[in-house]
Amino acid sequence: MFDVLTLNAISPRGLARLPKDKYRVAAESAAPDAILVRSFNLHDREIPASVRAIGRAGAGVNNIPVAAMTARGIPVFNAPGANANAVKELVIAGLIIGCRHLCRGWDFARSLTGDDEALHKAVESGKKQFSGTEISGRTLGVIGLGAIGRNVAMAAGALGMHVVGYDPGLTAERASRLASAIRRLDALDELLSVSEFLTVHVPLTEETRDLISTDQIARMPSNAIILNFAREGIVDERAVVAGLDASRLSAYVSDFPTNLTHTHPRCVTFPHLGASTDEAEENCAVMVAEQVRDFLEQGHVHNSVNFPEVELPRASPFRIICATSNQSNAGNQVADAVRAAGLTIAGMSSVSRGDLSYLIADLDAQPADDLMSGIGGRPGVLMARRL
Repeated sequence: MFDVLTLNAISPRGLARLPKDKYRVAAESAAPDAILVRSFNLHDREIPASVRAIGRAGAGVNNIPVAAMTARGIPVFNAPGANANAVKELVIAGLIIGCRHLCRGWDFARSLTGDDEALHKAVESGKKQFSGTEISGRTLGVIGLGAIGRNVAMAAGALGMHVVGYDPGLTAERASRLASAIRRLDALDELLSVSEFLTVHVPLTEETRDLISTDQIARMPSNAIILNFAREGIVDERAVVAGLDASRLSAYVSDFPTNLTHTHPRCVTFPHLGASTDEAEENCAVMVAEQVRDFLEQGHVHNSVNFPEVELPRASPFRIICATSNQSNAGNQVADAVRAAGLTIAGMSSVSRGDLSYLIADLDAQPADDLMSGIGGRPGVLMARRL
């Protein structure tokens, strides 16, 4: 029986992928085998030694101490693309809200008083201050062409926008999924120079923090609109507010209110609504529950942010998994230890990602406790267990 600790409300549809005869799911557990979270901050919580996997029912994992989990041989799973449609729809709404001044117009309409005739007169005299622009024919720059960025780009193109995209990490496989109408650019500065609207869809890392700041804003066309539905910190909000105050930018639309932006007259902020739909929450929960289950039962890794992708068809009922440091050559030592114990390897896969190697091996007989403890105690071995 596996114990799964949930630190946020996880969609029942996702939890249903963990059968009750094998999994005990609860909001309290002293020794969980796995943890499922959405927004809970795991940086502030001690992760029990029993934990074998962590699943984030969403895309971003900045609420999880990924590096520390890697050092312990614990894979961290996420659900890339599961919330892509929900975020895409909100970004498209943000495009229109930003250029049509809908929030300020709504506030104005709600403030009107008097009878209907007085309201009608006030509307006709006041509406000019909310005159906006149309998005059709305008250029949208998309930074990050993963599942969300790609969906945003295609939706904007369908609405008549010219779309340019920039993603230095784009693989050939993902590039093949892009619509031909999306023009890929090789330099960020080139994209900024033509982007009347700019939307960012990259994770928050040290490399992407303040990715859009004073110098980048200066390269954009006057009265451009910036949207951030990715993560707070990717856009330097001090630079954005300075650009707004100087009429260098027209508007800033963000899913992350801060004291700099949430009352600014040219900023529209939402309370982190990007993935807040029933459908997205269900999709994320289903995906991450299935991935965690597949790892716990089979050792397979799909959509992990710190482990390599691997799947090995079962060659026997006796399977071991092992995570090691690449520099230690521990993977070969593990295989040697298995053979030295008189066991035959019926099937094996060993894959590396960065400084970590992950090994799955099927054996012809059940490995003894002393063999597993011997493997786990070798230098460079981060995790070893039998399934």
